Amino acid sequence: MLEASPVCRILSLDGGGAKGFYTLGILQELEAMLSQPLHETFDIIFGTSTGSIIATLLATGKSVKEVHALYCEHVPKIMQAKKAAERTRRLQEVGRTVFGENRFDTVLTGLGIVSTKWQLETPMIFKSRQTQAHGRRATFVPGFGCTLADAVEASCSAYPFFERKTVTTDSGNEVELFDGGYVANNPALYALADATGPLGFSATDCRMLSIGCGQYPEPRQGFIARQIKSFLPVQLLQKTLEVNTASMDQLRQLLFPNVPTVRVSDTFDKPEMATDMFEHNLKKLNLLRQQGEQSFGLREKEIQNLLLM
Repeated sequence: MLEASPVCRILSLDGGGAKGFYTLGILQELEAMLSQPLHETFDIIFGTSTGSIIATLLATGKSVKEVHALYCEHVPKIMQAKKAAERTRRLQEVGRTVFGENRFDTVLTGLGIVSTKWQLETPMIFKSRQTQAHGRRATFVPGFGCTLADAVEASCSAYPFFERKTVTTDSGNEVELFDGGYVANNPALYALADATGPLGFSATDCRMLSIGCGQYPEPRQGFIARQIKSFLPVQLLQKTLEVNTASMDQLRQLLFPNVPTVRVSDTFDKPEMATDMFEHNLKKLNLLRQQGEQSFGLREKEIQNLLLM
């Protein structure tokens, strides 16, 4: 059990679609090690895309086991849909089922959900607490007044494979959004900006656990599938997000070299690990989760030292 201390513990969760099962494998071991819900350990939890789903569920008090059960039930149904409109509809239904009309004032710790403004081409980050605001605190409304479901859907709207999401803020602004991975598939920098900015922690008093979704070989495709991919470039989208992830992590190291950090996101090259963000085979997804457990094991002592120091 962690005791209260003058440090800011940060959990950052990357985007990666169905590959979030790898993230859950890591988090399952982490929760067992800490012997308490993760929202009680971390002062800030940031997530992008699939990471935003996990982050929000954890911040509302769900156990990793509960999150995993929801992923097993819903993720394959979403990812096996053939068209963007159908994927979007299924994602909306899951959001309403899981989060209902709950808003950001219901979460139990600092939460950040990263999305991207379509027209202005800038980030829009939904936050749970006024203390995370970098300005305009007098008019701050948790999550801009939006529901958790709407914010998560916006963060997950990997256009053109999902439709863009329009939200209406508390001030009456209509904002068109798409996947947060286009600005920060790895949201660690935004979380650190909150911690060292409005929250007032020094870099040396922050503790960052940054978790990715792993990197895998591309699935082998038949001729017809390759032709379809020429019109729906899954590979290009994945490459874009992976480059974004790597560059954000490099920037984190350059800008915050004094922040004690553990980054967990391994690369797998065996053919049987071939997958992508739209994987819907539960056997393969279970294999990703098992690999997450193994990745945690390789860094268990580092993580334990990070969070208990």
